[in-house]
Amino acid sequence: MSQTVDRALTILPLLAEGPADLGQVADRLGVHKSTALRLLRTLHEHGLVFRQSDQRYRLGARLFALAQEAVEHLDVREIAHPHLLALNDRCGHTVHLAVYEEGEVVYIDKVESRYPVRMYSRIGKPVAITVAAVAKLLIADFPEGERRVIAEKLDYPTYTSRSTPNAAAFLKELVQVREQGWATDLGGHEESINCVGAPIRGADGRVVAAMSVSAPNVVVTAEELLTLLPLVRRTAEAISREYSGKAPIKEASS
Repeated sequence: MSQTVDRALTILPLLAEGPADLGQVADRLGVHKSTALRLLRTLHEHGLVFRQSDQRYRLGARLFALAQEAVEHLDVREIAHPHLLALNDRCGHTVHLAVYEEGEVVYIDKVESRYPVRMYSRIGKPVAITVAAVAKLLIADFPEGERRVIAEKLDYPTYTSRSTPNAAAFLKELVQVREQGWATDLGGHEESINCVGAPIRGADGRVVAAMSVSAPNVVVTAEELLTLLPLVRRTAEAISREYSGKAPIKEASS
């Protein structure tokens, strides 16, 4: 990256902290005021910074418009899919991606397991919201009042003896999921199917999607599936970093 571009980009996070005058910008960049002024004028011409009446500079409206446009065009499925494939390649189990839309939790991607046993889940199909790990992760992120409203409107079918019985139990589990940052469905929807999931977060820290790994008891036990939790969480974190535009974590050199 050229020195000029690098310096210009350094100005933006500085102004994100609040308005700054020419001297403050020059000091942060370690350059003469004339150099800082040229950079600020260029950014101003493109609407990325704005010069206030007190001669201080702040971020410009054009920058916020670009950010909003970028967010609106982000496709979490497109970003997540290669990571889901890699996870499936490592563990061999079914991998799902889901989002919350208009009162339902819907699968938007699925990578099938490598073994003959198949799950009935389908892309575009709503999940069993009171028991599914992805649903718990998505709803747990809502503020307490919204979680309560959602929980009290739901029906609580008894899919199995391990299904969530009522709103009080659901809300209690959501608190636990919110605190620990992961969720499970251990035979709550189907006695023979277990699932572990983790949240995918946007730049603001809010949960935008949830992913999970599912497997039948005939392939792995619930305890064996839970050993994959660190891998599932690392995958979700990698997707989150890419989705939110954050730099990847560098592996420590040996």
